[in-house]
Amino acid sequence: MSAISELQLLYVLAQEMNMRKAAERLFVSQPALSQRLQNIEKEWGTKLFIRSQKGLSLTPAGEQVIQFAEEVIVKEEKVKESIHAFNTEVHGTLKIAVASIVGQNWLPKVLKKYVQRYPHVKISLNTGWSSEMLKSVYEDHVHIGIIRGTPDWNGVKLHLFEDPLYLVDTEINRLEQILETKRPFIQFKSDSNYYQLIQDWWHREFQTATKRTVAVDQIETCKQMALNGIGYAILPSITLHQTEQPIYKIPLLDDNGQPIKRDTWLLGYESSFQLKQVQAFVDIVKDHIKENQT
Repeated sequence: MSAISELQLLYVLAQEMNMRKAAERLFVSQPALSQRLQNIEKEWGTKLFIRSQKGLSLTPAGEQVIQFAEEVIVKEEKVKESIHAFNTEVHGTLKIAVASIVGQNWLPKVLKKYVQRYPHVKISLNTGWSSEMLKSVYEDHVHIGIIRGTPDWNGVKLHLFEDPLYLVDTEINRLEQILETKRPFIQFKSDSNYYQLIQDWWHREFQTATKRTVAVDQIETCKQMALNGIGYAILPSITLHQTEQPIYKIPLLDDNGQPIKRDTWLLGYESSFQLKQVQAFVDIVKDHIKENQT
């Protein structure tokens, strides 16, 4: 087993903190993994993990070795990607961090085209709030990020689309009815920018707080509760394209009477866009946008 493989073994152990789970990921027996770890610890001249019935925990020396292992593995990946970039065929791994709402409602159609055209590329996909995904791009953990809002970014930045916000409900078809209804306003957890956008509109429109609020974790839960008549919600149009149930949609307007919209951006560092698998993805994204504009 090479030095790199030993570092990969340690990296998996540090991720799982469990000998059985690590052995399953590495496709080796647990005794063989335990013996290999003992040999590695002898080579380092110190204990890297403390074993207990609850699993594994890192020693101070182990923390340093694992940090070193992560750095080497990341560098190895970058070297492999650079080598693959010289090939005519598209290979490597495409690492994407995408806002959950885009990952659920827009990205699947794009990825379907991508994997059909470039079957040799591996895809690593992280989803979450836009603020979290932007941090992943900043820290160079991914090649590209797909972010909602207006991110502060000085690298490569491509505008994908904008979608208006609607107040949706099965009963309310005029805004003034909100002040009369006893049904709750259903809110989903979101990043601070989106939350503030909604709050600013609400106070500008009604000059009062909501009477009743139901908070949910996921936007899809919020949508389903609104579609089933439990209450009303504010949702971006990206979530409403495939809605078959009858529902009223009232557009949110700004001070000038213009629709309030949410932008979506694709961004990353210049070095990432030089990789063939990233270039290929961006090309498919651009084609997808053109198809949907016609």
